[in-house]
Parts: sequence; C-alpha cells; structure tokens
Amino acid sequence: MAGKGQNPIDMHIGGRMRMRRKALGISQTVLGNALRVTFQQVQKYEQGLNRIGTGPLPHIARILQVPVEFLFHGAPSKPTENGDAPLADYVSNFIVMPEGNRLMKAFMRIKGAKVRRHIVSLVEAISER
Repeated sequence: MAGKGQNPIDMHIGGRMRMRRKALGISQTVLGNALRVTFQQVQKYEQGLNRIGTGPLPHIARILQVPVEFLFHGAPSKPTENGDAPLADYVSNFIVMPEGNRLMKAFMRIKGAKVRRHIVSLVEAISER
C-alpha cells in the first residue's frame, strides 16, 4: 500500500529491485557502489520513496542481471470492477514486503501438504480478527 506521496509504480519497481537484489545476495551497499549512490539511496529506491530516473534503470537491470522489463513486470494496474486490486498486484505486493518474502520462502520449504493447509487456515483465522 502506498504511503503519503508514494507512487505505487515506484514502490513496485523498488520492490522488484529489492527482490532480485536479495535473490542474487547483493547488499544495498554493493548495489549502491555500482550505481555510484549511497546505500541509503538504494533503500529509498526500494521503498518507493525516491523515483528511479530512466537513465539508471538499464544500469540497475544490468547489475541485477535482468531485462529492464523485469522491474516493471506485474506493475499495479487499475482496480477491478469491485474496487479490489488485481490478483497479480496482491501477489507482487506480498512478495516485495520483507515479511511476505520470508513467509513465502519458509512456506515453500514445508514438505507436507496437510501442514501447509493448516498454516493457511491459521493465517486466515488470525486475519479475521
């Protein structure tokens, strides 16, 4: 969800950047050095607080070993007729959240389908409070 002054597209691109950086095991400092910005600037990009200009986008994509389109893939689109965000937006928003990413990784390591179903039931019960 976008905070005051935050653009959902900027948040999405920053989240995709964070997801890929972490998948490659690159620190914010290393990425910042490669971009010639501080790690704090990388943090702001990843949180969607600062917009990434069009100039650095290809460089970021090259460092992260992805096409530029990767950063835009699944970008927020207009809400559905009932006002909800499309499913792809929910998934993207979940994955780019640090807790969502950790939960997803841990959940995927669970071998038993029955245990996974119980966890989903538990989370659904908690979210109804």
